[in-house]
Amino acid sequence: MKKLIEKIIGTYSDRELKRIMPIVDKIESLEEEMKALSDAELKNKTQEFKKRLADGETLDDILPEAFAVMREASWRVLGMKHFRVQLIGGIVLHQGRIAEMKTGEGKTLVATLPVYLNALEGKGVHVVTVNDYLAKRDSEWMGKVYNFLGLSVGLIVHGLTNAERRHAYSCDITYGTNNEFGFDYLRDNMVIYKEDMVQRDLHYAIVDEVDSILIDEARTPLIISGQGDKSTELYKIADSFVRRLKVKVFTELDDKEDNDDIDADYIVDEKAHTATLTAQGIKKAEAFFGIENLSDSENLTISHHINQALRAHGLMKADRDYVVKDGEIIIVDEFTGRLMYGRRYSDGLHQAIEAKEGVKVERESKTLATITFQNYFRMYKKLAGMTGTALTEEQEFRDIYKLDVIVIPTNKPVARVDLNDVVYKNEMGKFNAVVNDVVERHQKGQPVLIGTISIEKSELLSSMLKKRGIPHQVLNAKYHEKEAEIIAQAGKLGAVTIATNMAGRGTDIMLGGNPEYLAKQEMRKKGYSDELINQATGFNDTDDQEILAARAVFRELYDKFKEITNAEREKVVEAGGLHIIGTERHESRRIDNQLRGRAGRQGDPGSSRFYISLEDDLMRLFGSDRLMGIVERLRLEDDQPIEATMLTNQIENAQRKVEGRNFSIRKNVLQYDDVMNKQREVIYGQRRKVLDGENLKDSFLKMFETIADIIVNLYCSENPHPDYWDWESIRSYAEGAYVPTGSLNFSKEEMENLTKESLREKILELITKRYEEKEEELGSELMRELERVVLLRIVDQKWMDHIDAMEQLKHGIHLRSYGQRDPVIEYKFEGFEMFEEMNRNIQFDAVKVILNTHINREQEAPKREKVAEPIEASHGDEVKKPVVKSQKEKVGRNDLCPCGSGKKYKKCCGANE
Repeated sequence: MKKLIEKIIGTYSDRELKRIMPIVDKIESLEEEMKALSDAELKNKTQEFKKRLADGETLDDILPEAFAVMREASWRVLGMKHFRVQLIGGIVLHQGRIAEMKTGEGKTLVATLPVYLNALEGKGVHVVTVNDYLAKRDSEWMGKVYNFLGLSVGLIVHGLTNAERRHAYSCDITYGTNNEFGFDYLRDNMVIYKEDMVQRDLHYAIVDEVDSILIDEARTPLIISGQGDKSTELYKIADSFVRRLKVKVFTELDDKEDNDDIDADYIVDEKAHTATLTAQGIKKAEAFFGIENLSDSENLTISHHINQALRAHGLMKADRDYVVKDGEIIIVDEFTGRLMYGRRYSDGLHQAIEAKEGVKVERESKTLATITFQNYFRMYKKLAGMTGTALTEEQEFRDIYKLDVIVIPTNKPVARVDLNDVVYKNEMGKFNAVVNDVVERHQKGQPVLIGTISIEKSELLSSMLKKRGIPHQVLNAKYHEKEAEIIAQAGKLGAVTIATNMAGRGTDIMLGGNPEYLAKQEMRKKGYSDELINQATGFNDTDDQEILAARAVFRELYDKFKEITNAEREKVVEAGGLHIIGTERHESRRIDNQLRGRAGRQGDPGSSRFYISLEDDLMRLFGSDRLMGIVERLRLEDDQPIEATMLTNQIENAQRKVEGRNFSIRKNVLQYDDVMNKQREVIYGQRRKVLDGENLKDSFLKMFETIADIIVNLYCSENPHPDYWDWESIRSYAEGAYVPTGSLNFSKEEMENLTKESLREKILELITKRYEEKEEELGSELMRELERVVLLRIVDQKWMDHIDAMEQLKHGIHLRSYGQRDPVIEYKFEGFEMFEEMNRNIQFDAVKVILNTHINREQEAPKREKVAEPIEASHGDEVKKPVVKSQKEKVGRNDLCPCGSGKKYKKCCGANE
C-alpha cells in the first residue's frame, strides 16, 4: 500500500526536493554574475554577507548568493564546480537534515556550501569526521577555499595542547573527529579556571558518515576515567570457576525447556545475547565460593563477576569480537572490522575476557566524566549529516535526533546490477560457490570485492582461493595499516580483494586502479619517507623546498599512472565493472547497502550478489519458520542453491525485525541516559556559572540556611519542648564542623524559651558569624577565590561518586519489572532522590571546608592549580593510567629553601615536616 501511494504522489524525499528546486535554479542563475567578479570582489562578498546578516537579513535570505560565491571560489581555487545535485545536498544540510548521497557523489565538496554560509554568523561550524586522517585531509583541501574567502579553518586531532585546541575552536570552521569533540566537551566541564576551557557554545555541526557516528558508535558512551583501586583477583577466580561448568547453547527462544530441568550449569542464548546460570549452576557457585545464597545482597560482587565470566566464555569469540595482540585484548569493531585501540568493554567484561585469554588483567577504572554521542550531538543548536546509507534508519534519526532523511539523486544514473541472493544449505556449500564465482570472474579480468563479517571467515576464504591459485589481497583488522592502500586498488583489472565488512570506508574504489596510491607506492620505493609522502599529497600551503620538490615528483608520477589506469579502466568496464560479493547478510540492511555501494560509483558499471547459508547467524537466529520449511521441503544438496525474490524478501524481513530490536535497545539505553543527562546539565550549568565569576557569597549564605534547617528537622522531635530533642546528635553534628565547640550549651532559663525556630536562628547566626570572621581573616579577594576552588573541587568529587552510584542503580533496577513496575520510571525517581542527596552533601562539605580552612597569611595566595587531566581517554570505558595532578617539584631537605631566606630547606620552611 505504501509503495502504491509513493508511486502516485512520490516519496517523502521527492516531495521535499520539489520545494528545494527553485532555490537551486536561483543559485545557478547567478553563475555568470559571479564569473564576472574579480578575485578581490569575490573575496569581499564575505564581508558584505556578514554586514547584511548584522543588518537583519537571515541565512536563508543570502543562501542563493552565498552558495553561488562558494561555487565560483571552489572552481577558481580547486578546479571543482558543484553539480546541481551537490547544490541540492548543500541546501538539505543547511536546513539541518540528513542528505543521503551515494558513494563517489562528492560529499566533501557538498559540505563546503552550508559550512561557508553558516560560518558567516561567526559562531563556529564543526565538521565531524570518523578519523583524524579525513579531518586533516578535508581541513587542508577545502580549507584553501575558505581561506580564499577570508574565513579561518581549525583542526582538532589527537595530541594537541590546550592552547592549540582553543585556537582551533575559535576559528570560523573547525574540522575534527566525534571522539575529540566529545572529549573536549567533557574536559571543559572538569576545569577549575574558565580560561582552560577550549570549546565555544555548540552552534552548528555537519556529521560525515552520520549513520556510523550517530547510530553505530552511539551505543558506547564517551568516558574519561582514571584507574580504580579494586583488586583483579576475583576475575581470575570467577574464570577458573566458569571453566568447570557445562554449557548448553540455545539459538531459538521457543526451544527452551524449564531452566531447572536442563542438564547444564549455564545456558547461552545467542538470540537474546545472554548467558545465565541454571539452578544446577547456582548450587555449584554457592559451593565453590562457600556462600549460602548467591542472590543475597552481600554476594552481588561475586554474582557480577560470575556473570561477566559467563559472558566472556559463552558470547565473546576471539577473532570475531576481539583479538589478542601483544598481550592485550583489542576490540574488533562490529561494523568496520577495525581494531579499536584504546577502547575497552565496560562493567568488568574486558577484565573477564583478559582472564579467559590468560593475559594480564587490568584494574577497573573510576569514571570521571561520561556522555553518550546521542546527548552530545543533541546539544548543537543545528545538526546535519551526510552518508551513503541512512534511509533504513530514518525512524531512529527522527525519534532521537529530530532529523529527517532526504535521498539526493545521483549525478549520473546508477548502472550497478543488484542480483538476487542465493541460499545454500550449509556454510561450506556457500563458500565453494563464492570461490567458483570469483574464479570465473577473475578469468575474464573482472575485479571482485568480497565482504566478510569476521577475521576468521576472511582467512578461510583466503586459504580456499590460494588452493585455486587466485592471487588476492586480504583486508581485515589484522592488516589495518594497509587499509586505504588495499581498498583503493580493488578496482584494478583482475583484482580480488577480501574485506571485513566496511573496512576502508571513505576511500574511493576507481575502476582500473587509483593513480594517487600507485604514485605513493612508487615514491616509497624511491626512498621517500611516509611523512614526506603525506606532505607531498597534502593541500596545506608551504615554502619548504623539500616538500615542494616532493609534490612535483608526486604530480609527475600521478600523471604517469593516470594514463595507465585510464587505459585499464576501459578493460574493466568491458569486463562488467567491479563485482561485489557479500558472504553473509548483516543484521542491518544499511551495512549490506554500504557494501553494495562500493560498486557503481559515478555511473560506473558493476554488480553485487549476496551468498547465504542456513548456518549463518542471521538465518539461524532470525530466519522465519516459513523460509526454513521451504528449504527443508526442497531437500537440497549442499552445493545446490536457491535463488528467488521471495527468499530475498524473507531475509530483509528478518533484518527489519533485528533492526527494530536493536533500535529498541538503543532507545532504552538512551532513556536511562536522559535521566543522567538532565542531572549533568544541572551540574555543568552550575559549574559554568562559577567559572564565569559569579559571586558565591550569596550561595554560601543560602547553604548556611539549608544546613540550619536540616539540623533542626533531623534532630528536633515533634515535641516542642527542648528536653525531648536529641542534643547529643545536634552538638556532635554541628559543633566543630559548623559552629564553635560549646556554643550550643544553653542555660536552664535559655532552654525554657528555646523553640525550633529560635534554635535554627541561633545555629544560622553562629555559622554566619564564623564565616564573616574567616572572611575578615583572609580578605574578600582570597575568600572569593577559596569559595570558588573549594566548591568546584567538591562538586567534581561528589559528581564522580554519583556517576558510579547511578551506574550501580541502573544494573539492579531491571529487577523492579518483576513487581510490575516500569524500571525507567523507578530509575528516574530514585535517581532524582540520589541527585538531591548529592546536592545536600555538596553543601555540607563545601561549608565545612570553608569554615575550617587555615591559610598562612605570611605566604602568598596559592598559585593557580592545574586541573587534573586524564593521561589517556578512550571512546569506551577504561584508561590504564591514573589521573595525574600537576605537583611542584619536591625540594630536597639539604637544598636551599625556595622562599629565598638563604637557609637550607630543613632549617627553614621544612623544619616542621
